[in-house]
Amino acid sequence: MRSLNFLKGGLRTAFAAAILSILVAQGPSLAQDPFRGNPFAEIFESIKGAVVNIDTVTMVRRSLLPPFFDDPVFREFFREEWERFNRVIPRRGAGSGFIVREDGYIVTNFHVVDGAQKITVTMSDGRSFEARLVGKDPEFDLAVIRIDGRGLPTVKLGDSDSLRVGEWVMAVGNPYGLEHSATVGVISAKGRMIQVGGRRFQNFIQTDAAINPGNSGGPLVNLNGEVVGINTAIIPYAQGIGFAVPINVVKQVLDDLVRFGGVKRGWLGVHIQDLTPELREALGLDKDVMGVLVGDVEEGSPAQRADIRRGDVISKVDGEQVRTTGELVARIRQKLAGDRVKLTLVREGREIVKEVVLGARPDEETVGTGSDVESKLGMRVSEITEELASKFEIPSSVRGVAVVEVERGSIAEARGIRRGDVFLEVNGLKVEKLEDWNRALARRNDLFAALVWRKGRTFWISMRLS
Repeated sequence: MRSLNFLKGGLRTAFAAAILSILVAQGPSLAQDPFRGNPFAEIFESIKGAVVNIDTVTMVRRSLLPPFFDDPVFREFFREEWERFNRVIPRRGAGSGFIVREDGYIVTNFHVVDGAQKITVTMSDGRSFEARLVGKDPEFDLAVIRIDGRGLPTVKLGDSDSLRVGEWVMAVGNPYGLEHSATVGVISAKGRMIQVGGRRFQNFIQTDAAINPGNSGGPLVNLNGEVVGINTAIIPYAQGIGFAVPINVVKQVLDDLVRFGGVKRGWLGVHIQDLTPELREALGLDKDVMGVLVGDVEEGSPAQRADIRRGDVISKVDGEQVRTTGELVARIRQKLAGDRVKLTLVREGREIVKEVVLGARPDEETVGTGSDVESKLGMRVSEITEELASKFEIPSSVRGVAVVEVERGSIAEARGIRRGDVFLEVNGLKVEKLEDWNRALARRNDLFAALVWRKGRTFWISMRLS
C-alpha cells in the first residue's frame, strides 16, 4: 500500500512538472495567466463604458384613509380633509441602459422610467447626469432617455435575427443596485411570447444568463461585443429563465423615438382566428394548407383596400410562413404605419398574393412624451382624436391637447389637473398640436402659466416645477 501511494505521488509530481514545462515553453504570458483566452472579460471591458445605471424617483401618494374616501366625489367636496390624510412620498427605482449615440441618447426599458419625476444616470467612471425622457414604445417596453454630453462611449448594435439557440451571450446591468455586473449564459429560445404586468409581449429572446431586478434595460451582448437584446423580464422564482427585447426591434424604431417621441405601429384591420383541423375540413381546404383564417375585415381598413376578404387564409407575410394568430400579430406589430407587406392568401383553393400598405391604428393616441417637463409634472397629453373627444365630451370647437393621464401624487394632480382637461395656451403660445405643446414647454422656466378648458369653461393655472 505504501509503495502504491508513493507511485501515485510520483505520478502527480511528474504530471505537474510536465504542465509547468509546457507553460514555460509556450511563453511567459500564458504561464502567468492561463485564463487569458476568456473572451467575456475582454467583451465586458469593451462595452462597460457605454453601460449606465439608472436611478429614478417617482412621487406617489399614500393614503391613510379607507378606500371609500378615495372616491372622486369625496375628494371633490372634502379636498382639504382628503389632502390632510394623504401623503406624497418618493418611490425609488433602479434599472440599466446603454448609450447608442455619442450625444447622450440612451436606450432602456419603458417600465424603468415610466412615471419618473427624476431620472439620474451614472456612468462606469462615476459621473452622474440628470436625464429626460425623449421617447417611448410601451408596445415593446422600450424608452429613450437623454443626458447632456458629447463624445460619450457607445455600444455596437448587432443583428438579433442571426442569433442561434445555444449561442453564448453576456448580460450586463445593475442588479439589486450592484453596479456594472456581468452574467453569462446562452440563447435558450427565440420568438417567445411573455406576459408582464397584464401586457403581452411577442417575439422575445429567452436566455439563461442571470437577469435580476435592476438588470432591466441593460444590454445582452454576443461574443463579438455587439448588443443583440435588451434585458427585460424574468419569471419570478424560476432560475435560468430571462427574456430580452431583440435589438432589431430597437433599430427599427430608434429614429422615430428620438424624432417624434413615439412609434406608429402598423395596422392591418382584420379579425382573425386559428385554422383548426375541423375548420379546415368544414371549409373544404387541403390538409396541407396552413395559416390563419380571416373572420372579418374592418370598414375602411388597409385590408379592405387590398381586397382581403372573409374566409381568406393568410399563410405568409413577406414570404415567411405564419401558422397561428399570434405569429401573424407579431409580424404585423413589428411593422410601422406606411410599411408595405406582401400577404400570401389561400382563396377558393388558389394561392394569391396581395400587397398591403399598413395604416396606423385608429385607437392609437398621438401622445406627447418628448418633454422632461411633462415627466416632472406627472401627466401625459394627447392630440384630440375623435375617440378622446367623445370620451371626454370635448366639442369640435375646442382646439388644444387633452390630458389623458395624471399620476397620483404628482405636481399636476396637486394643481387640480384632471383627465379630460384641454390645454389651450401655454407660456403665451396657442397649443393645437403636440408640436405646439413641446415648443411652448421649451420656453418655460421653473414657473409657467397655462389656459385650460374644462367642461365648457376656461381658467388659468400656474405650475412650478421645483
